[in-house]
Amino acid sequence: MSHITLVRHGQANTTARDELSYDRLSDLGHQQARWLGAHLRDTRVHYPRVYCGTLNRHIETATSMGLSEPIRDARLNEIEYFTLAQLFQQQHGVEIPTDREGFVDHLPRTFAAWSRGEIKDAPETFHEFETRVSDALHDIGTEGGPAIIVTSGGLISMAVRQAMGLDIPSMARVTLAIMNTSMHRLHPIGAQLSPVLFNAVPHLEAPDRKFAQTHL
Repeated sequence: MSHITLVRHGQANTTARDELSYDRLSDLGHQQARWLGAHLRDTRVHYPRVYCGTLNRHIETATSMGLSEPIRDARLNEIEYFTLAQLFQQQHGVEIPTDREGFVDHLPRTFAAWSRGEIKDAPETFHEFETRVSDALHDIGTEGGPAIIVTSGGLISMAVRQAMGLDIPSMARVTLAIMNTSMHRLHPIGAQLSPVLFNAVPHLEAPDRKFAQTHL
């Protein structure tokens, strides 16, 4: 098994309220990705295998990072949170929040309802999401050589859930904590991939870049 570094995409369209509108980087998102790419080159970190999801924000982040042409794998895509939230509102009357404070409460409630099968006609079930993440990481982790994956916060939180045995509320807190272009590393310990790095943003630690440590 080989270690895997997961990277959350750069800041996307923060004013979006649907999947399509959200799926593009902001100007800051591109800058975050360029800074991360420069950091990896400056520290001479080499990843012989590069992957990303098939979403625009994943591809744009990998491009702005200057990564070699990634293998695109739909199993590395984010959950359709806007769609889930809309269904949750229609079926259970749970209002979609308009600010981060409301989102902090809304996300774990949505995850919990989704995991219990209470959101009908979702694009995928919670179990299907869990399975595709597990399968993708297993396939990438057993091919050989370090790999870097550009993906999304929900997928990263699911990877951490699987590695650490987290419950749904804990997984939701992990999701909320993940910053744009943050790095998360899974390292093989025995037969398991275990987290050895979480939410690292060394490329955004300089005082004049603190403003770029974004969650949304």
